Amino acid sequence: MFANRGLYGFAKCLTLLVLGSLALTPAMAREKYEVAWSIYVGWMPWPYAEESGILKKWADKYDIEIELVQMDYVASIEAYVAGQVDACVMTNMECLNMPAASGIDSTALIIGDYSNGNDAILVRDNIDAKSIKGREISLVELTVSHYLLNRYLEKQGMSERDVRILNTSDSDIGPIFLADKSQKVVVTWNPIVMQIEQHPGISKLFTSADIPGEIIDMMVVNTKTLSENPALGKALTGAWYEVMQVMSQRGAAANKALAQMAGRAECSPIEFKNQLKTTAMFYTPKAAIDYAGGEEIKRNMDYVRDFCFQQGLLGEDAPSADVVGIRFPDGSVRGDKGNVKFRFDTTYLKMAAAGKL
Repeated sequence: MFANRGLYGFAKCLTLLVLGSLALTPAMAREKYEVAWSIYVGWMPWPYAEESGILKKWADKYDIEIELVQMDYVASIEAYVAGQVDACVMTNMECLNMPAASGIDSTALIIGDYSNGNDAILVRDNIDAKSIKGREISLVELTVSHYLLNRYLEKQGMSERDVRILNTSDSDIGPIFLADKSQKVVVTWNPIVMQIEQHPGISKLFTSADIPGEIIDMMVVNTKTLSENPALGKALTGAWYEVMQVMSQRGAAANKALAQMAGRAECSPIEFKNQLKTTAMFYTPKAAIDYAGGEEIKRNMDYVRDFCFQQGLLGEDAPSADVVGIRFPDGSVRGDKGNVKFRFDTTYLKMAAAGKL
């Protein structure tokens, strides 16, 4: 602009002066990070943290900015894989078969909970293990619903070949199943599960409570971003456990927080509390540390990675479930040690537990 106005020499001198002053003084702009979230009972503490000012308080403490971005679930993970956001809420299965399988090194910063009944197989007419064979089953293909069905069939000595899967969108699955009485089996998650089971003649055949700890809800951060910017990990972890402290108390403060979360989840406070009953929340950092550091999580991740491999979710040319390495807090790795792309790291959880955030 200056050159066009005949002041190029002045502009050049001014630029040199500005650059020189910047070299001598700290940068004024704070680092800004974007975090994607989607509606689910175990992730509603995040928008509450933002609206209550808790997230800003922790971001200010570490002199950074954190912006929460609400998206549809799959779209949020796609944005994370594309590098459009720095962190994202997701399950352990999606972390493995989307970012990790795509070569994005990712760290499970916070293990928030595991589904303990939020995901379910629902049936009409008392369909059981003996009569499910050959049935058409409605679900959202290649999601945790698909995984839940496979785990149920395994436990019954069957496989996916013994049933017929009808791929249905999550927005349509509830209304279609309720309207079409010829459909006898559906697999879905809350709040759709609660809506369906309220109707007569429908019962639960199998839920995530039957496979505890296998469907984990997490806050995932790009590993490179986290290693270069530990302030992000500290701020997110500090904010999360401040909200957990509010939620785990009794009284007006907890009720107000839960009501606010319910509003953002577009359900009543009673419905939200009922969903929490089927969500095994890790309300303290110690609880998350104990689970992440145990043997159970390794065994459960073996189930998850085997399913992902069988469904071709680890890549068309993947020779085995070992193609992606999963690193645990004790340093052990499931899969390829030379291709670790999924990390359970308790570094920041331990800081929270020790009161060092």
